Amino acid sequence: MAAFAVDLLLIEDNESYAKLVVRNLENSEHIKFNIRTAGTLVEGLEMLEQRAAHLILLDLLLPDSGGLDTFKKIHSHFPGIPVIVLTAVSDEENAVKAVQLGAQDYLIKDESDKSRITRSIRYALERQKDLNQRKKVEQELFEEKERLAVTLSSIGDGVIATDSEGRVVLINGIAERLTGWLRTEAIGEFIEDVFFIVNVETGEPKENPVSKAIRANNIVGLESGTVLVTKQREGCRYVSASSSPIRDRDGIIIGVVLVFRDITELKKLEEELLKVQKLESIGVLAGGVAHDFNNLLTSIMGNISLSSLPDISDDKVKQRLLEALRACHKAKDLSSQLLTFSKGKSLDSKAATNLEKVIRDTVGFTMSGSNVDFQFVVKDKLWAVEVDEGQMSQVVSNMIINAAQAMTNDGKITITIENVDAKNEKGIPLTEGYYVKTTIADQGIGIPREYISRIFDPYFTTKQAGSGLGLATSYSIVKNHGGYIAVDSELHVGTNFYIYLPARGNAVTIESRINAVIKRGSGRVLIMDDKLEVREAAGEMLSHIGYEVEFARDGSELLRTYKSAMQEGRPFDTVIMDLTVPGGMGGKEAIEKLLVFDPEVKAIVSSGYSSDPILEKYEKYGFKGVLPKPYEMEKLSDVLHYVLSQNN
Repeated sequence: MAAFAVDLLLIEDNESYAKLVVRNLENSEHIKFNIRTAGTLVEGLEMLEQRAAHLILLDLLLPDSGGLDTFKKIHSHFPGIPVIVLTAVSDEENAVKAVQLGAQDYLIKDESDKSRITRSIRYALERQKDLNQRKKVEQELFEEKERLAVTLSSIGDGVIATDSEGRVVLINGIAERLTGWLRTEAIGEFIEDVFFIVNVETGEPKENPVSKAIRANNIVGLESGTVLVTKQREGCRYVSASSSPIRDRDGIIIGVVLVFRDITELKKLEEELLKVQKLESIGVLAGGVAHDFNNLLTSIMGNISLSSLPDISDDKVKQRLLEALRACHKAKDLSSQLLTFSKGKSLDSKAATNLEKVIRDTVGFTMSGSNVDFQFVVKDKLWAVEVDEGQMSQVVSNMIINAAQAMTNDGKITITIENVDAKNEKGIPLTEGYYVKTTIADQGIGIPREYISRIFDPYFTTKQAGSGLGLATSYSIVKNHGGYIAVDSELHVGTNFYIYLPARGNAVTIESRINAVIKRGSGRVLIMDDKLEVREAAGEMLSHIGYEVEFARDGSELLRTYKSAMQEGRPFDTVIMDLTVPGGMGGKEAIEKLLVFDPEVKAIVSSGYSSDPILEKYEKYGFKGVLPKPYEMEKLSDVLHYVLSQNN
């Protein structure tokens, strides 16, 4: 074993004993001593001031100091240097006190025992080495703890750590602020109480991601539409979060770390992005809509003009008017598509939908007036999806506009819709289950590889015109529907966008228009509408199919007329009520008052605002039927026949 060097200071006033100690130490096999000697305490202190030592051998009885005070003076000046006490007097009480004060050993001078001092020195050095190592580890742990504390306090995310039972063991400052719990209050509490989350729509508590992570033995994220409620239950905020198990060296879960952040402002930004993108998209579509409406108006006006010529036959008049009616139907469809696109209903309005119809209508509407060619490929009898048609129409419109703008030459956009199983879609992070997949493929300029990962970022765009919000908004909408958007592209070849939406049931077929038959009837009908032309047209149609009609301009007049008719013994069989009357009582207020007077009234609500929630849930408000504007005789007769055939 190689010898190691030890710098030693011997403070001893007996020169002969000092020489004996030095000689014995110099003959040590495994330790090389660099020995300095001092005859007084003052001399020894001066030497230590000039250069420290690894170890001190100290005689307690010196010319300038005696007893345990000698040790105290040395130890107080240099507490980090181990001291072995040497004395010629055997005093057990002093020995105990010396060790209690910090001495490494208490040795009685014995010139015959040459190895005793060496053994004591070796033991003292080993103890000091262990002590230094322990101090080093403690210092490293302290520094690591300080770094962790600084890191946790400086990052922008809330962090909470729990034990395996879900009790909080650590919480940083951001988590304190977001939850409303102070560290002193949170430690030891269950995570469900500290991180209290609810469903934003129902207000019902949701399962904590920490519990899920322990059960799943894996990283678990927080579902969208979740809000964190503060300790005082006075405030709440949208949060995103993920939980990850903490494992020991054997892989056993000993706790969970929860990392979360406040995304309330991000949610508000998404809502604003949605509004801005609607305006931008409608601006792009305005030219195409105007183009189609002008064509339809040309057909309507031209055919009506032809039918009014003095020398035209009755058959020709009927033919011209039928052509004008067909053009009106197309104008109604175009208006309906525009309302569907712009109304922006919430996800509460999701319903089982045939995606093919939504996409075909949106593409036809979006590409109005465009010279870009497109085709549909529908591979299967499509499963139904639960979507908000308005928002999904916007997604498709954004994608189609993006594809069309990428077409710098004569190319084609191909829209493929098919049913898929998630397990067969390689490289796509989908939850297990079935999806309806839409592929929008263009033959445009493509997207550079370095931009692919950023195309869904808000405000990122390579176009000179546009805000760069379209794809970001589309991504957000699809994600909120539980779906996913993917993309691949090749420069100068084209780009493929893939939209996956969870399938929610059996196939839903596209409704086909059936030639309706006018149903004749009888009875008294009261029509309330603020527009004279609507009252006159509806009155003429009803009179033609057998009904007796009276009119009211607003809800107040309707109530007076209805009550008067009942008092005279000539009650109305039904009323048709306009929902919106500027400056007067509309249908919503009028039906409430009318139901008080006649709880069995058969009322039909009518409006040109097809997105109004009253039209969707008319029965909730006391109506028996709904008649969206514009309508024609067939639809009017159908609704009246349906309402009047009901039994109260």
